[in-house]
Amino acid sequence: MSTSAITGRLYLGCPVWAFHGWRGALYTRDARREDFLPQYARVFGAVEGNATFYGLPTEATVRRWCDETLPGFRFSFKFPRAVSHDAKLEGAGRETEAFLARMALLPDRLGPLLLQLGPNFGACDLPRLDRFLASLPDGLAIAVEVRHPDFYDEGTGERDLDALLVERGAARANFDTQDVFAAATADETTVAAQSRKPRLPRRATHTAGPAFVRFVGRNVVADSAPALAFWVERVADWLGRGLDVHFFTHTPDDAMAPELARLFHRMLAARVSGLPALRSFAGEDEPASPVQGELFG
Repeated sequence: MSTSAITGRLYLGCPVWAFHGWRGALYTRDARREDFLPQYARVFGAVEGNATFYGLPTEATVRRWCDETLPGFRFSFKFPRAVSHDAKLEGAGRETEAFLARMALLPDRLGPLLLQLGPNFGACDLPRLDRFLASLPDGLAIAVEVRHPDFYDEGTGERDLDALLVERGAARANFDTQDVFAAATADETTVAAQSRKPRLPRRATHTAGPAFVRFVGRNVVADSAPALAFWVERVADWLGRGLDVHFFTHTPDDAMAPELARLFHRMLAARVSGLPALRSFAGEDEPASPVQGELFG
């Protein structure tokens, strides 16, 4: 039952859109690569963009993404690793300018840009972060993800980080990996995810701008419901206070990420009133494939 009204907007999505394994579910069975984004964007309002961590898309590609989505859709692309990891935010002005220039081609579809810092970026590096954020254009939405233990100490390191983000108007990106590590049984993709992803304490921190969450769940999405319940309460509170929320669902190999997002939406819709409905998946709207007997009479 709905218990509260919302005034903020939920931007719900997945880590990628170019995922062939979603054919027959989120996408139609015969969807081609060029069909993926339009079919994705008819259901979800946002998407992460990890590809920019490794290289920049062409101008033509970015313009095509605009054409394939409706106003109101949001892309949250990741800063290049040349900026965040290789240079640790210093001496990478040219790479930063090139990235921001490419992102400027998405003027009304640009969500918070994700600045993911490496595990060796600790409290002693906060002056670098301060200088970098101060150098960015005014009005640019940034979400900063940290992985160093200094920023999960509930002490000076964490307080200093959050205060800096408040001062610079940047969001803290809450990266919740607790659920994937809590799986009682781990299949091959779960084991691989556990080996790649950091095991971080859960945080539900809002510093400035839109609230930003990346949640890693399980391949059996129903098993993630208890962990999602935690986020339903936090997101309901943020939305009720008028905050926009960007919430991205991951699963071990992301095959079930759309289903996990749909489960979260269903749980949140039962908690709040006024949440726009999700459209059905394109692959689920298709007529069923003819059975062998029908093909040959």
